[in-house]
Amino acid sequence: MHYDWGWHPYVSTAERRRQALRKMQQLRKKGHPVSPVTVEGRTIAKTFWGKAWCENLERYSDFANRLPRGRTYVRNGSVIDLQIVSGEVKALVSGSEIYEIAVKITPVTKARWKSICKDCAGAIDSLVELLQGRFSTGVMERICREKTGLFPSPNEIQLSCSCPDWASMCKHVAAVLYGIGARLDQQPELLFRLHELDEKELITKASTALPLARKGAVPGKILRNDDLSELFGLDMAQSSVPNAKLPGTAGAKSKRAKKTRGSRNL
Repeated sequence: MHYDWGWHPYVSTAERRRQALRKMQQLRKKGHPVSPVTVEGRTIAKTFWGKAWCENLERYSDFANRLPRGRTYVRNGSVIDLQIVSGEVKALVSGSEIYEIAVKITPVTKARWKSICKDCAGAIDSLVELLQGRFSTGVMERICREKTGLFPSPNEIQLSCSCPDWASMCKHVAAVLYGIGARLDQQPELLFRLHELDEKELITKASTALPLARKGAVPGKILRNDDLSELFGLDMAQSSVPNAKLPGTAGAKSKRAKKTRGSRNL
């Protein structure tokens, strides 16, 4: 049954959840790797790049009242599946029924990617960060810039939803876009997948710009024992004999001297 203008009748949150569970079970039986968006509490994104994505998407909205509805949807678990692949995000949102959403992103140009790599090359100055393939705040800030980074501008993104809403960004699309921000919070590398880019290029170019030696230690960049343990999987525990003397120490030399004197007395 439909109301006028094609709108579906209201469906309670409890019924939407039951509907979502049924759909997810069906997808899993078919072998589809269901990936719902889970948000703990009211904060959708905690990292600055996750927040920056959410702030950026709000520029695309043609009707402001769709945004708060989208936030409600993503918080209550209505985004039951979200898949980020090269150039596109496909998602399912539980509303009056299960809706299919597609978000297509125009890949960045080679010139823009080259500029990003060049600008980030001097920002990776931690050996641990480089070896582990992690990116500092400075690098992520450069990557997340509007127009010159990896965040798409309004003319570089296409939004579609199977619901009857005529808005370009309906509440279901808004929920998915917020869901992308929540997903990037935990997996920022997905931003490279979305643009069909290999983040290893960023690391490779950074390694060529990283100096072999520095003049003095940079505060906060000194490797501690626990850093080395985590990086290389080594056991950096202290010796169980606190007063043990190593060969070549003063204590060891003293013992050798006594043995020499004793042998002369024989």
